[in-house]
Amino acid sequence: MGEISQKVLASTLRDLEENGLVSRTVTPVNPPQVEYALTDLGRDFLRPIRGLAEWVLENAALIEAARAEYAARAST
Repeated sequence: MGEISQKVLASTLRDLEENGLVSRTVTPVNPPQVEYALTDLGRDFLRPIRGLAEWVLENAALIEAARAEYAARAST
C-alpha cells in the first residue's frame, strides 16, 4: 500500500466515524491516545467489501489485460 498523509488519514477516519462505521475513544494521557474500532455497522460492511475484494483478485489478470490494451490504443 502507498503512503497516506496524516491529514488524509484524519479526514478519512472522521468520515468513517460520522457514518457510524468506526468509533473513536480518546484516553486523556500525555500525549493523548486515540483508538479507533469498527462498530457493528462497520463489521457488517466488511461482508460486501470482502466480496468486492475477492472479485478484484479473481479478475486481476483481465483488468490488467484491459489496461494494457487501452494503453496500447492510447499510445498510437
